[in-house]
Amino acid sequence: MSNFWAALTLQAGYNAALVAIGATLLGVAAGAAGSFVTLRKRALVSDATAHAALPGIVLAFMVMVALGGEGRSLAGLLLGAALSGLAGLLTMSWITRRTRLAEDAAMGAVLGVFFGLGIVLLTLVQTMRAGRQAGLEEFLLGSTAGMLREDALLIGLGGTVVLALCWLMRRPMTLVAFDPGYAATLGYNTNAIDLLIMGLAMAVTVIGLKLVGLVLIVALLIIPPVAARFWTESAARMVWIASAIGGGGAYLGAAISASAPALPTGPIIVLVLAAGFTLSFLFAPARGVLGAALRHARLRRRLAKGA
Repeated sequence: MSNFWAALTLQAGYNAALVAIGATLLGVAAGAAGSFVTLRKRALVSDATAHAALPGIVLAFMVMVALGGEGRSLAGLLLGAALSGLAGLLTMSWITRRTRLAEDAAMGAVLGVFFGLGIVLLTLVQTMRAGRQAGLEEFLLGSTAGMLREDALLIGLGGTVVLALCWLMRRPMTLVAFDPGYAATLGYNTNAIDLLIMGLAMAVTVIGLKLVGLVLIVALLIIPPVAARFWTESAARMVWIASAIGGGGAYLGAAISASAPALPTGPIIVLVLAAGFTLSFLFAPARGVLGAALRHARLRRRLAKGA
């Protein structure tokens, strides 16, 4: 218990404090960006983008090694992930607009092809002398053991930029999420705003790869806004509540992981968020199951008295 309290108060060591702060900023940004993705009913975009980022990570490593570096620069790897994820995002958009395939089919195709290519490249890079110590497989499930100050700053800065864009573009993104036809009549470029929503999800996906990994990053984007939806009927309040749930869950998960070093940070964060979702599902006064049951019971009593 003392270890947990030390981690919760940022007294468990420099690395644990870096991870907690970086995870919190990422969780806040993920909650905000994920709200618009969820409202737009494109929750699987982040999953497809995450899987599409894998070949970019491996190719970035190979390029950096070919240029004489070690290939483990987080900024370089995330740049490769961003370019690859963007390619996947644009491919999904092109398939949806230019063919008769549904959007979910386009997502499934891009997810499978890009992830398969990434696994093949990851297998090939393991045959390289530098590849054996690359640790690129850590991006699959996340790893915080060797996080540096520069890594935490990069994650924090990326999360801050995403949050700022969510705030600045909240009105057009909300309009497009609920009624793209009406947004178009107001003069908004709905295709561009759609790409912005998916681009913000991609940005969170890329900067969160180090902490959570590409397999679980979708949970960080989707669980907070889904949990927040139980607490409010307002889209604006939903964004803030989702940010609070994402940031709080990430901070608590990082503290639990730091107090028991054998536990991986990413999966623990996801489990904490899942617990938050369960509590919201059961106890939220507006839309929770127990709240609805209590309202129904009160209504039945009033009807019984009236009869």
